[in-house]
Amino acid sequence: MTVKIVLVYQSLLGIYGDQGNSKVLAKRLQWRGIDAEVIQVEPGDELPRDGAVYLLGGGEDNAQTAAVRELRRGGELFDALGEGAVLFAVCAGYQICGTTFTIGENDEVREGLGLLDVETRRGPTRAVGEILTEWTRPDGTTTLLTGFENHGGYTTLGPDASPLARVQVGVGNDGRGFEGAVQGRVVATYPHGPVLARNPELADHLLELALGRPLEPLARGEKEIAGLRRERLEFVRR
Repeated sequence: MTVKIVLVYQSLLGIYGDQGNSKVLAKRLQWRGIDAEVIQVEPGDELPRDGAVYLLGGGEDNAQTAAVRELRRGGELFDALGEGAVLFAVCAGYQICGTTFTIGENDEVREGLGLLDVETRRGPTRAVGEILTEWTRPDGTTTLLTGFENHGGYTTLGPDASPLARVQVGVGNDGRGFEGAVQGRVVATYPHGPVLARNPELADHLLELALGRPLEPLARGEKEIAGLRRERLEFVRR
């Protein structure tokens, strides 16, 4: 069995290097002896319905609107999620998963994909810089997540969405102490990095959701990754 990782619309939502998240997921599967394939799909292409993980990245206002239009037109992403796929959305990808978001200097309201019970509006100041959050995993244990946030939109969660993590350093969703959103099999966050390269435990969590089973721990490369994470945490806390 080959695990398909679908990278969605890099021409629209690929300007911040978030495509690196797909490489992280594929490599962590391959290190465990699991076949993985990264499939890149552009507007006009048919999205495969048999993907395990779908990835949305960062982009500009017009790109967000175009991405929503294309994804609604085909409907394949909705079908895949209904069949048990996982969606991981970053920054602009996060915003378009909500019910509404705004674009342009006049803050024109646009309808989102409706996959998350969140709304995004222009914030009072742009959130730019390193962010440090505490993520509580499904088993109740916690770990720190790092990344680089760069967003003008502030996102408010409705009752059906839960925050991904609690902010220690940075702005997060709207400056009120939380970052990201989780609803069903949709996981969304603001930080770039790519964020899964910085946070391998979050990467493994997405894979476990998609596969429906726990993954065995990895030894390969973990010492180096742990060292880099310590350096990053020290930098953010200064």
